[in-house]
Amino acid sequence: MQDHSTKYALARQAAQWGADQELEACCEWFQSNGYHEFLPDKLRAARRPKPPSLKEQALEALSHLLDGAAHSMDTTEPADYIRRALEALPND
Repeated sequence: MQDHSTKYALARQAAQWGADQELEACCEWFQSNGYHEFLPDKLRAARRPKPPSLKEQALEALSHLLDGAAHSMDTTEPADYIRRALEALPND
């Protein structure tokens, strides 16, 4: 017998597959009806954005920490070093 998490994962995967099929059908329609060739790529990018990189997530989390600890120099200074180091890393 499957547990609820397995059923949920299967339902989610099926819904994602259906949504992806619909998106691709829309993109094909744009292409076959003479719309600019870059439009399907823009539609895909808008409807399936890339998740933020680990660096972007870390910078966002650090920003929240700094907002809450702005009054404390002991917390702010090390956090600033971390922020600058993260900003220097390439986006992957």
